[in-house]
Amino acid sequence: MQSTHLKKIVGMAALLGAFAAPSAFAATTLTATQSAPLALGATVDIDVLIADVADLSGYQYSFVFDPTVLQFAGYADGGFLGGSDHAYLDGGSVDHAGGVISYAFGALYGDVPGISGSGSLARYTFNVIGGGSTSVSFTDVLFLNSAFNDITVEYGAQVLAAVPEPSTYLLFGSGALMLAALRRRKVAMGQDA
Repeated sequence: MQSTHLKKIVGMAALLGAFAAPSAFAATTLTATQSAPLALGATVDIDVLIADVADLSGYQYSFVFDPTVLQFAGYADGGFLGGSDHAYLDGGSVDHAGGVISYAFGALYGDVPGISGSGSLARYTFNVIGGGSTSVSFTDVLFLNSAFNDITVEYGAQVLAAVPEPSTYLLFGSGALMLAALRRRKVAMGQDA
């Protein structure tokens, strides 16, 4: 009898534990977003964003861009980790010709807890020197919590939106003129018959 009673209690505890357990958390993601469409001769800010991270104490990444389209112009702290008085940040070393910002990092020091949530790790400013679309991507990604354990982060390449080049508008315009001329010719030929 006692054994049956114990089995019911264990079964009930397991059932309650299943309902009390949190559902799947959103994955921690690393992305890049741009402040405006790419337009030749313009300046664009690209924010490196972290989303849904828990207990972030340190990170590093390298940032790859197309040097025929973008020219590095500056770096600023994004505020997520840098909002702490106990943070050391570095935007990485820039290889202008290769299109790589290598080993950007941030770390908390002292007896402070890690930071949780979502926000901007860094803001990179670029001059747009070439036309067309381009992508940016991350390599050498490492995120650590306050116990120096890895935090799994999802990331991938992202295509930056571009404003069509002036030559695209020229082609579109000349195509529209050609269609108008063909239509006029067809109308003129129909009136002669």
